[in-house]
Amino acid sequence: MNEEQKSLLLSSSSHFLPPQGVRLSYGTAGFRADASLLSSTVYRVGILAALRSLKTQAVIGLMITASHNKISDNGVKIADPNGGMLSQHWEPFADALANAPSPQDLVQLINDFVKEGIPFNGVRPAEVILGRDTRPSGDALLTAAKEGIASIVGAIATDVGILTTPQLHWMVRARNMGMKASEEDYFEQLSSSFRCLMDLIPSEKSNRSVPNDKLVVDGANGVGGGKLEVLLKQLNGLSIEIRNYGEDGGVLNEGVGADFVQKEKVVPNGFGSKDVGIRCASLDGDADRLVYFSVTAESNSKIELVDGDKILSLFALFIREQLIILSEEEDAKNSRHAHLGVVQTAYANGASTNYLKQLGLEVNFTPIGVKYLHEKAAEFDIGIYFEANGHGTILFSEDFSGWLVAKTKELSSKSKGSEVEKAALRLLAVNKLINQAVGDALSGLLLVEVILQHMGWSIHRWNELYHDLPSRQLKVKVADRTAVVTANAETVVVSPPGLQGAINAETAKHSQGRCFVRPSGTEDVVRVYADASTQEAADSLANSVAKLVDQFLGCSS
Repeated sequence: MNEEQKSLLLSSSSHFLPPQGVRLSYGTAGFRADASLLSSTVYRVGILAALRSLKTQAVIGLMITASHNKISDNGVKIADPNGGMLSQHWEPFADALANAPSPQDLVQLINDFVKEGIPFNGVRPAEVILGRDTRPSGDALLTAAKEGIASIVGAIATDVGILTTPQLHWMVRARNMGMKASEEDYFEQLSSSFRCLMDLIPSEKSNRSVPNDKLVVDGANGVGGGKLEVLLKQLNGLSIEIRNYGEDGGVLNEGVGADFVQKEKVVPNGFGSKDVGIRCASLDGDADRLVYFSVTAESNSKIELVDGDKILSLFALFIREQLIILSEEEDAKNSRHAHLGVVQTAYANGASTNYLKQLGLEVNFTPIGVKYLHEKAAEFDIGIYFEANGHGTILFSEDFSGWLVAKTKELSSKSKGSEVEKAALRLLAVNKLINQAVGDALSGLLLVEVILQHMGWSIHRWNELYHDLPSRQLKVKVADRTAVVTANAETVVVSPPGLQGAINAETAKHSQGRCFVRPSGTEDVVRVYADASTQEAADSLANSVAKLVDQFLGCSS
């Protein structure tokens, strides 16, 4: 790093001193905190993004959002060249960068880090795409991010305005794949692939509309409602009403949004008795999560929740159906047995896992966290992952996508109009409709809607695929959470010895019982999850295991 670069960093960083007594850590969601504390952090993440761009010689994304957090919070995260999350190998550097106490420490840290092979005089300058959600603090933080990027000599910052988080990730992936990558291109890709899937609905089903075919969407008073409205102008065949735009005095994520609906299992603001029997959906604040629900007739505030596990099941069912049709093609010489995999965490309801296994699908588990789910799903020809909170997507491998394109061309010339060709075209359209960079509530919603029309299903028929087992989650305070060590995707306790055996003994006492414990990533507590055939059994199992954790860790809670 030359003297000009050091001088530029020293000068600009002196305007963004870190707040005293605050230490931030880069996690799955990037950095998040009260917005008033983030100016220095966002400036430094601007530097981080530019360095990452130099290292990868690719376009990097920087998104300013705190997703489903309250409006006074904000956050910042990086999108890597593939549109996914920042490489885990760079997270410790991100932490060190954010928490460096002075400009001199910051410059020393960067100087030491770039010696590991970051080309300051490389073939191409650093290039970072910046987006933000609708939070009022976003403007000032955007300025800080731009200052950070500008402190790396020659770096280019492109502000793409107010976006959903998935749009920003999609744009980064598209740019690095050499594709058109504007917001208009995003809307065009989603709308054209949706229209293709609508055109491929079997004629006997396209004539009979889905019962209660209107959809009412809760926009969480965030960025998603307005973007969905833009998208709908390019679509036919959907009757959608959007509420909680944020322009009618509603507050971002306050009594609204996917996170609120999924956790509280009650209607969001603006929904009630008038919506009984109607299909409803909630986006979260930055539109990377999606859940569905229906308002119950018994109570205007209670809902029947259709969560991420059910969305995963619907997608898996549809894709499996197309693969079965494809496998029935007579020309076995050019056929291919696609490897379809489903990925969940231990928090997926046991009933959903049982249902997917009964379909004959391969179900894999990973530790908690989107980065683990995404990584595992990428191992398959088609990998589907979702968390119960409504975050998830479908990944198509490059190899399988190439085969599918060639197969579709071949079928259109020799078997035009055949069921096999239609199945291949449907998979190709899903490949384009779904956001393969990250979970995306808008593309996910369109795929749910077209599959329901394809099946001729109401939300109630969809919700009947299986019945969730009653569950209970508890927290047990412990002296040291690191005393609990787990394996097998956090479902088995390795240490302290004997605890897993005791958990197994308790679990065996309950019909359809399942229980696991895992240490919190942020506080000295151990989390207990249990599901079983009745709520009473789930409560009893969770309480029994919580007592075991307390006994084994020698800390009275």
